[in-house]
Amino acid sequence: MAGLFITFEGIDRSGKTTQAERLAERLRAAGRSVVFTREPGGTGLGRKVRGLLLERRSEVDPSAEMLLFAADRAQHVNTVIRPALLQGKVVVSDRFFDSTVVYQGHGRGLDLDRVQAVQEVATGGLRPDLTVLIDVDLETVKQRWIPEDADRLEAAGDAFFDRVRKGYQWIWQAEPERVLRVDGRLPVEDLACRIYSEVRERLAGAVRPNG
Repeated sequence: MAGLFITFEGIDRSGKTTQAERLAERLRAAGRSVVFTREPGGTGLGRKVRGLLLERRSEVDPSAEMLLFAADRAQHVNTVIRPALLQGKVVVSDRFFDSTVVYQGHGRGLDLDRVQAVQEVATGGLRPDLTVLIDVDLETVKQRWIPEDADRLEAAGDAFFDRVRKGYQWIWQAEPERVLRVDGRLPVEDLACRIYSEVRERLAGAVRPNG
């Protein structure tokens, strides 16, 4: 049985983590061997990087921010994701390279070609079989969080997140075969059912080359 790689993306507080966890649970219930992970924080190194990047009082240069995420991603791919795929498992990841393209590229304004080149090195060319984009508007997001609890990225402001959301939409429009865009305003269970249905339909019989 071929391994499958599914990633979840969306702006902060979009509900992507909840949906990623629910998909992993449903796939396990259907008899699949599933690895659920996240970025940053899916490895020991990643947990340290996560602390550096999300601490609200930290000041991190945008280029340094991108490279720290890339270092975590390289470790994540080579020690967690790729080994699991080679074992025929389903890997569900809360964020992957699209997050860096939109947050550091579109959001921070770094050169997109350079950002994508760094991601190619970090991932070794690994791409998701399917990316689920949980799309929500900024007003909905504001209703879901308490500003005082926001981490460094969450506190970046409306203009930043508007650029990030548009970045995600740009990726979806460029790669509709890979990216499934869903309305994050739907009730949690309705959205989970739709995602699971789409995953079964899109990934049934999918074959991933070894490596």
